[in-house]
Amino acid sequence: MKVTLMVCSGDPEIVWNGFRMANLMLEEMDEVTVFLNGPSVRYTSLASEDFPLLDLAKLFTLSEGVLLA
Repeated sequence: MKVTLMVCSGDPEIVWNGFRMANLMLEEMDEVTVFLNGPSVRYTSLASEDFPLLDLAKLFTLSEGVLLA
């Protein structure tokens, strides 16, 4: 199955949850794509100790997820 998640928020918690969901879905699905739109494109600057976005994005892409921005 192919799934695309679209994240359009600049809230770090929302972006973090989007990547968490995408990583969980990669375990069960064939193809998962995350499309970052608007403020979420700056996810690297939104990362913090509470919301390790860089680690989740790295895991996602290394697990053959597709990241579009």
